[in-house]
Amino acid sequence: MVTSDRISAFDVVMKELIPAKGRVLTAMTEFWFEYLSDIVTGHLLSTDITSMREILGDEIDRDLVGRVMLCRKVEILPIECIVRGYISGSAWKEYRSEGTIHGEPATPGLRESDRLHEPIFTPSTKAQSGHDVNIDFSTASEIIGHDLAKKVREISLECYISGAEWAAKHGIIIADTKFEFGLINDELVLADEVLTPDSSRFWSADQWEPGSSPPSFDKQPVRDFLENLNWDKQPPVPFLPEEVVLSTSHRYIEAYERITGRSFSNWPGSES
Repeated sequence: MVTSDRISAFDVVMKELIPAKGRVLTAMTEFWFEYLSDIVTGHLLSTDITSMREILGDEIDRDLVGRVMLCRKVEILPIECIVRGYISGSAWKEYRSEGTIHGEPATPGLRESDRLHEPIFTPSTKAQSGHDVNIDFSTASEIIGHDLAKKVREISLECYISGAEWAAKHGIIIADTKFEFGLINDELVLADEVLTPDSSRFWSADQWEPGSSPPSFDKQPVRDFLENLNWDKQPPVPFLPEEVVLSTSHRYIEAYERITGRSFSNWPGSES
């Protein structure tokens, strides 16, 4: 698996690349696979590109360093495994209009970005085209089977709680996240990226205030810039100024360094 520096906003891919983004996602995913290994087996085998010469050849493209994961092949489950500890995004929109979260009754009187009484498992479909659709647990059970759905729910919640507790110690709130699971010889394994700014909603704890939407540690500078344009959120895409590109890159790096406690400059390829 190769992680690029491409970025999308409002379901449209931008022309500009975000420096270091792919390496940050790879580095953070490796960290979380190791951290969560006592809960669930991951599909990751290695991020050391020198161990992949049989696949990539002796002349390794320098741009691949630090952004490649060698993984076991997984039969991915056809649902998105989302866990929410706070109410935001599509869940907030549904709650505000229907009083439910993914079709399930929810506590009355919640404000945007409120912390939920306890984290909840809120799956969605994995759309082949268009947008994923939020579903309830019963529908997820119909798609993948009740026993497997129960197991996925249990492990998703355990991974989220463990990751959120770690991040909280470093001043980061993980408001929600999306896990990908799959099967290898009937064994359930964690796959794809894990607890990254692209698969999660990260907030700085000192900027969180219920009743508003805190800035996220991801593409927030890109979103903010585009929202201030007269753009219909359809191609062709606007040009992203250099300061927006660099600001976004810095936010990804800061998220990695704050959560892991590691310097990104030590990650392979980060000096390029």
